[in-house]
Amino acid sequence: MAVKQMDVQDIIEAIGGADNLQSATHCVTRLRLVLNDDNQVDKERLSDNPLVKGQFKADNQYQIVIGPGTVDEVYKIFIRETGTQAVSKEEAKAQAAKKGHPLQRLIKLLGDVFIPILPAIVTAGLLLGINNVLTMKGANGAPSIIERFPQIADIADIINVIATTAFIFLPALVGWSAMRVFGGNPVLGIVLGLVLMHPQLLSQYAIGTTDDIPTWKLFGLEIEQLNYQGQVLPVLIAAYVLARIEKVLNRVVPDAIKLLVVGPVALLITGFLAFLVIGPAALWIGTGITVAVTWLFDTAGWLGGGIYGLVYAPLVITGLHHMFLAVDFQLIGSELQGTYLWPILAQSNIAQGSAALGAWYVFKKRQMHKERGLAATSSLSGFLGVTEPAMFGVNLPLKYPFFAAIITTMFTGALIGAAGVLGKVGVGGLPAIISINREFWGVFGVATVISAIVPAILTVILSKFIREKTKEIVDTQDKSL
Repeated sequence: MAVKQMDVQDIIEAIGGADNLQSATHCVTRLRLVLNDDNQVDKERLSDNPLVKGQFKADNQYQIVIGPGTVDEVYKIFIRETGTQAVSKEEAKAQAAKKGHPLQRLIKLLGDVFIPILPAIVTAGLLLGINNVLTMKGANGAPSIIERFPQIADIADIINVIATTAFIFLPALVGWSAMRVFGGNPVLGIVLGLVLMHPQLLSQYAIGTTDDIPTWKLFGLEIEQLNYQGQVLPVLIAAYVLARIEKVLNRVVPDAIKLLVVGPVALLITGFLAFLVIGPAALWIGTGITVAVTWLFDTAGWLGGGIYGLVYAPLVITGLHHMFLAVDFQLIGSELQGTYLWPILAQSNIAQGSAALGAWYVFKKRQMHKERGLAATSSLSGFLGVTEPAMFGVNLPLKYPFFAAIITTMFTGALIGAAGVLGKVGVGGLPAIISINREFWGVFGVATVISAIVPAILTVILSKFIREKTKEIVDTQDKSL
């Protein structure tokens, strides 16, 4: 569509003028604005603007949905009219983060560390699921696929090797990502992660099987030679220390010898600190988290699962859900070899998709063709594990589909929490069952059926009792939300 300058100018005035603007960037569909005061935004005026398809606040940014292609033209005029310097999405996020309180900044930091490595972890979870399908016994002890077709046994073994690599070398992935976030050399982060899981070190899983833990004797101290494979906290904290030391050395060491001094010295100091202080302290903290979560699900799994099912989707709105990735990885790296939380996340995905499907039926009855198309595509996306289009495009604006989804997830979370369902971090939505430990497929399947049906029914029922002005629903399929 043709972009009129007067419409862009109207957007500028509706957000409180150029004086209320700190920075502006854009993604595929949205203007992302960091404002001095979000309360100055005239939401009704924005809604009436022909360029604006929707608006919401997320990650301390005010986001205005324009649409693919058109947003580029709008952004060019917007920058010219406001006199604001164009910034990248990362720069805008950094400015937005300054508006948050310390907890929000901590959650953002965890998200910045763990989100970039999610593709590797999700891929690993998906491949592990495929390996599960190939190796699991059938009903009543029937032979597995590889037992019936021995010629593909080696294929399953190769899949297993590829799948488990990301989990085995998780400290290296975290080290790389953490150093990138903390402003250090990411390659040193990889090396740091590998140092903490060197094969010479005693595996955490072998501690209970031996009374003789090898030690280093240093300055009168005995340092246990422990391998931190599968642990995230030791390398996360150590990477922060490494980045700080590297920055200091980069400031004081002459350029001519930086290559010979900065990396070796920073890594050597951090390595000693990691084995002497950071590793044992982080292991103690991580063990405490694991014990607390395990105790809750062992003693009152229905309560833990119900609470997490109820609050997960609201946490997505605030971005606080990112902090639970660290808990997931910590649980997977423990003796549990799985997490209680990811299966509930998958149920939340399915419930949000189902609620959007119910909204599709409501829109169909009301002859709302544009909104019906959005609800249909958003529902499919939710069923496949990507809930942002359904949540922000359909369920939250209508409100009652969102409540239908989280209430259902509370009950399905309680169900699978009571059963102690464990899984790996992998795919979400309906395909998530292949990331679930095989012995829990039955109860997880029952929960999946409930999550796929009940929210849609509840949404249709609630639509008959709740009357509100229907807001224009927009496509927010951009996964970078």
